[in-house]
Amino acid sequence: MKEGNKFLLYVLVFAAVYFIPFSNLAVETATLEAFKMLSEYAREHVLFCLVPAFFIAGAIAIFISQNAVLKYFGAGAKKWLSYSVASVSGAILAVCSCTVLPLFAGLYSRGAGIGPAVAFLYSGPAINVLAIILTARILGWEIGVARVVGAVLFAVVIGLVMALLYGKEDAARNSLIFEEEKYAERRSGWQNLFYFVILVLILIFAAWAKPQSSGGFWFAVYQVHWPITMVFLLILAYILRQWFVKEELRQWVEATWDFAQKILPLLLVGVLLAGFLMGRPGTEGGIIPVQWISSLVGGNSLGANFIASIFGAFMYFATLTEVPIIQGLMGAGMGKGPVLALLLSGPALSLPSMLVIRSIMGTKKTLTFIILVIVMSTISGFIFGSLV
Repeated sequence: MKEGNKFLLYVLVFAAVYFIPFSNLAVETATLEAFKMLSEYAREHVLFCLVPAFFIAGAIAIFISQNAVLKYFGAGAKKWLSYSVASVSGAILAVCSCTVLPLFAGLYSRGAGIGPAVAFLYSGPAINVLAIILTARILGWEIGVARVVGAVLFAVVIGLVMALLYGKEDAARNSLIFEEEKYAERRSGWQNLFYFVILVLILIFAAWAKPQSSGGFWFAVYQVHWPITMVFLLILAYILRQWFVKEELRQWVEATWDFAQKILPLLLVGVLLAGFLMGRPGTEGGIIPVQWISSLVGGNSLGANFIASIFGAFMYFATLTEVPIIQGLMGAGMGKGPVLALLLSGPALSLPSMLVIRSIMGTKKTLTFIILVIVMSTISGFIFGSLV
């Protein structure tokens, strides 16, 4: 961090401590809510979602060749292939907007084009199979279908627009990188593939969320997700011992730590801010009263859809929590159009993720991504609300 930025940060922190009226009951409640949200985030997401994701990002940075990334996700790759894979990735990765960030950073750092990388960034948390099934069961099949169609379409369109706007910068970025590839050819292709599959399976099962209902396939998997995770960890331990050398493992840990120290502090600060402003999902402890939000998202006006998109973009939703929260808002009069708008903007964005995305691809590209998500969510919600 530059000295000028450090000084500005110190000034802002001092001003906040000096001027915020912590003795005010609303501020005191919001502050407590912020730390409660941070505590929940640390318990429920850091160890079992983010840590596996950091290790996958480190593995991408060290063990996947730049040529392979450029072939399938680079600016010159076949668009039908790169965008197809990126736009449905969330069907495999049951992750939230924060957990997908290390994976996005890993791909982007290895030369993935801005379009496919952003399509992956959006679709990762947006096309969660369990969340879509839950949406259809609780909020109605029309909203469930609209959510999955909108999410896939959004991923492709947003990726294509980002590539159109920033494709030249991408070409310049790829012409400057990367380090000499040291480990790409040490193992066979199937060994590398198997290694990454095991890493992804560890992430999926370690982060497996408890379904609301106590029956069915998803709950059955939840009951045994830890034994399954342990089996995959044992397989990973065998792979690392048999197929890797110490220098490779050292490089992998260093790359993992590099992603963690760049991303995790921004995420934690973002979670604190989100908790202070809007409280934990399902509570009313934030400085912005929930009643204000619910009173603005009734009906199907453009304004109601826009407010829902903004609320979704800045609020932090853990995986699956958006459905019961929206169910409560619908009970308070939220229209179906704003419901879809929130579902399309909420899982893919949050205040914590915005801070991290900015550190990865810069302010201008991040603002463009946020604006595209909010505008498209607003329009989609308005059209859907008019039809149903």
